[in-house]
Amino acid sequence: MRKLSVILLVSIFTAISLQAQDEGVKKPKFGIELSGFIKTDIFFDSRQVITARQGHWLLYPANEKLDADGKDINAKWNYNILSIQTRIAGSIWGPDVLGARSSAYVEGAFFGNINPAINTFRLRQAFIKLNWKTTELLTGQTWHPMFSLDCFPGTVSFNTGAPFVVFTRNPQIRLTQKLGKFKLQLAALSQVDFVSTGPDGPNTKYLRNSVLPELDLQLQFKTANNAMGTSIVIGAGIDFMMLTPRLATTVTTSPAYDTVINGIVEHVDAITQDYKTNTKTSAFAYNFYTKLKFRPITIKLAAQYGGNNYSFTMLGGYAVKRITDSAKGYVDYANVRSCAVWGEIHTNGKHWQTGIFGGFTKNLGAGVTLYDKNNDPTDPEYLMYVRGADIDYVWRVSPRLVYNIQKLRIAAEFEYTVAGYGTTTPKGYVSNPKAVGNVRALLAFFYFF
Repeated sequence: MRKLSVILLVSIFTAISLQAQDEGVKKPKFGIELSGFIKTDIFFDSRQVITARQGHWLLYPANEKLDADGKDINAKWNYNILSIQTRIAGSIWGPDVLGARSSAYVEGAFFGNINPAINTFRLRQAFIKLNWKTTELLTGQTWHPMFSLDCFPGTVSFNTGAPFVVFTRNPQIRLTQKLGKFKLQLAALSQVDFVSTGPDGPNTKYLRNSVLPELDLQLQFKTANNAMGTSIVIGAGIDFMMLTPRLATTVTTSPAYDTVINGIVEHVDAITQDYKTNTKTSAFAYNFYTKLKFRPITIKLAAQYGGNNYSFTMLGGYAVKRITDSAKGYVDYANVRSCAVWGEIHTNGKHWQTGIFGGFTKNLGAGVTLYDKNNDPTDPEYLMYVRGADIDYVWRVSPRLVYNIQKLRIAAEFEYTVAGYGTTTPKGYVSNPKAVGNVRALLAFFYFF
């Protein structure tokens, strides 16, 4: 049924798109234009890596895992060949509404939402836009405002520079106001595929239960000199997110135990009590980016800092700071912060393009002493909801070579990523990091339509 639905959707898009083309220059009041690409990736990794979809979407190398002889189990080459990035999109236009030009966009790929669903069709973007002379209203699912479509890495790898960039698509309501060469953008967002984490694992409920949507404000300056073939983009923004990790706590008043009655072992369950709680944790994030385009080359630079970057597919999150009421199990939280910078330079040739990407991200810890549930300084265990809690830093450099001919693109990329694994300290920092590196060799084939 799912395959039939995809085939039917593509057929409808194609029929409407061809009908619009047959009508010549005069555009109908309503139509859909089909686009997308078919892509196959062939890649090799020098060790086991932290990824999604069978190694395809790479974050960083996995930590060492020593066997009884002291050999690293994760130091093992592996490869894969996948076409799951293949993408279909429909650009939709319609009649004016409320004095605004109306349009919509829908985009999907075969990446799946989880590993068991690999090769299945999933929604990437789906939004409606109303455009007045200087104002735009967008409702639907698209890229997070801190992932600027005017300045993002052009890597061959599908990770698009993660974990050094904000990589997330969100359902949202976004209002954009043009002010000459400036653009002011305000958005309220929820979560769907890229989510926060907490006591019950990754889930959208932590944000939903806070009632207040994630809020984001962006300001951008953009200008171009078409005669000289130059342009400049500068942008910056601030983001606020509030989470409610728990709706209730569970306190054990009598632990479970086994007893012997008449020679028979009987088990007695623990007795627990639940207490309603509404403790929240909130965090700000900040971003900056700039792009300088000249005829021969383009230069991009960007930076991000956040108190809780987990849902952005970056290092960071939050942790339990202290017990505020031991009788009811109430706790307070502290953010585990991180920052990231990245830069890229690439040529702008019509057929041949070369480029190099570089990124660095750092775990900045919580800055306060976290709750050690074992109360044991020699063997602490912290209640942390963090990506990369034992990683001090990650850096990457990835040169690439791209060849374009008509609708075909052949691209090669050499990606070297290093993660510094160490010991998590009482304040959330990571000490004594040891560098663990991975080499990824990637060859990709695109066919655009």
